[in-house]
Amino acid sequence: MTDAPSAANAGAHLPAPPSERGAWLLACTIGLLGVAVLVAVLTGVIGAAASTQPPAVLVAAATPVAGPSAAASALAGAQPYASAGGRSGAAIVAQPSTEQQTADARRFVDATEAHIATRWMEGFYPIYASAQRTFGVNWLLIASIHMQESAFSTAPGIYKGLNFAHCCGGPMQFNVTNGPVTTWDLVADSYIYGRRPARYDHRTATHPSIYDDFDSIMAAAHLLSADGAESALDGSAWDAAYDYYGHDATGVVYADQVLARAIGWSQHGFCINCGVEAAMVEAVNAAYGAPVLAALTAKPSPAADAAAARRAAHRR
Repeated sequence: MTDAPSAANAGAHLPAPPSERGAWLLACTIGLLGVAVLVAVLTGVIGAAASTQPPAVLVAAATPVAGPSAAASALAGAQPYASAGGRSGAAIVAQPSTEQQTADARRFVDATEAHIATRWMEGFYPIYASAQRTFGVNWLLIASIHMQESAFSTAPGIYKGLNFAHCCGGPMQFNVTNGPVTTWDLVADSYIYGRRPARYDHRTATHPSIYDDFDSIMAAAHLLSADGAESALDGSAWDAAYDYYGHDATGVVYADQVLARAIGWSQHGFCINCGVEAAMVEAVNAAYGAPVLAALTAKPSPAADAAAARRAAHRR
């Protein structure tokens, strides 16, 4: 019979328990990785450009109906210093040259023949969504301006130089020459207020840039918002589009087409290569464009002529 082993000897023959240090390090690493992924998702680094579908349409807009209230709204909003419709102070109004008006008048009549690829448009969807969320402007109005100005950035020379009138550039055709504070200068920093998608085409190395799709579209949304556009596709949206181009007859055609296209999209779904319905353009023109065009072409009264003459004489 052998003696029973001492406690010390018994312990010496047992295997050492595994260290928990590695498990703790693994758990901490996984935890930190999870936090990093969560932060990336919340800040838009992950998932911001994943959607291949256009943003949801807020509501189907009603087809405009001509009448005294619509005419009054259009005429009030078309004034450079209007305060109607919630606007205060001077509207930011583009001032296209005669050369640009003439060329644009032809361009707006001719339907675009460019076929826009679905893949090309996918990069713009998160930008439209961010612009709508940041500035409260219906993304369909923003997209319609984008289509009107550059055929969704497919027109020649969009990402370099200036247009044929040597004044405007980029996807949203901002004026960079009508200084001393240009239209672009007024809203160039708009990109800082929204979330930039992780990936999109034509992202520039420095910001702001009229050639960067995000910077330019965010600036356009800011400008439309400053001129009264909100989520509704109504007279205020027409006024903002009219301001975006300029207060002239071509601007009326421009605003009619922009709003008609946006309303059509809201009713039938966003369609990249669909034209503007002629009936919708006529309805928008009757409600908003025609009263403004009539005011533009109305012959001044003798009293107005006399007042203008007095002002001219005083300036001399």
